[in-house]
Amino acid sequence: MVAKDVAKVASREEVKKAKKAKKEQNTNEQNDKNRIRIRIRLIPIWVRVLLVLIFMVLSTLVGLIVGYGIIGNGNPADALEESTWQHIIDLVEKE
Repeated sequence: MVAKDVAKVASREEVKKAKKAKKEQNTNEQNDKNRIRIRIRLIPIWVRVLLVLIFMVLSTLVGLIVGYGIIGNGNPADALEESTWQHIIDLVEKE
């Protein structure tokens, strides 16, 4: 029984080596975490900005058509005519 217990006990040098190896492994893992990663974007930022602007304009036009044509009981095509907007401006600026 004593011989089995002696075989399990490690020497001080082995314990120090194990601690040193573990410390080096942790240091390598931290270095991996601290590395700067270069990110390659599939869609460039300028294209994203352009797409957002296009979608904003489209959603505004769809909102005008739905609001004027469906909710307002008018002709949806009239929402985009200049005469309709001139009439609305005249009503707002009425003196």
